[in-house]
Amino acid sequence: MKRIAFLLVMVLVAAIGAATAQDVRYNFDKNTDFSRFKTYKWVELKDATKLDNLAEQQIKDAVDAQLATKGLTKVTEDPADLYVGYQPAVGQEKEYTSYSSGWGYGGGWGYGGWYGGMGGTSMTSGQTSTIFVGQLAVDIYDSANHDLVWRGVASKTLDRKAKPEKRQKNLTKAMAKLFKNYPPAKT
Repeated sequence: MKRIAFLLVMVLVAAIGAATAQDVRYNFDKNTDFSRFKTYKWVELKDATKLDNLAEQQIKDAVDAQLATKGLTKVTEDPADLYVGYQPAVGQEKEYTSYSSGWGYGGGWGYGGWYGGMGGTSMTSGQTSTIFVGQLAVDIYDSANHDLVWRGVASKTLDRKAKPEKRQKNLTKAMAKLFKNYPPAKT
């Protein structure tokens, strides 16, 4: 019985960890030679949600740190090989949590037919809560012809009550995971 309880706890821990993990996806132009890009410049994307100056700077700092590790240099004036922009979004999802308020073994079909069971009662209750999910898309364009050559998207559930240090840590971790696939491997 202890072994079953231990396994159940481990499955729940794994499920919770998976639910709060960062989801990262990316896509790129397979015909682009990424080795020719050496510099980039930040640009504002048309119709992108605007953030406050503090949040914008945190995002740019996290992306700048990752692009620097990839050998790219940030410039503020043209010419730049690449243009980089981002689009943030925050959505809401409903989560339903149910739990049993007791235990019980009632009657049912078992080995040898119907059995009366051991008695006891059980009642299931539930609760609905709102989960905030943040998404950050980073778009990289070839400045020569303004073609999108790489796009990465990171998603994670957000704790709106988290301290600024925790938010920055999550952002830094998400950008490291996102840019793990930049530049894309040659095929």
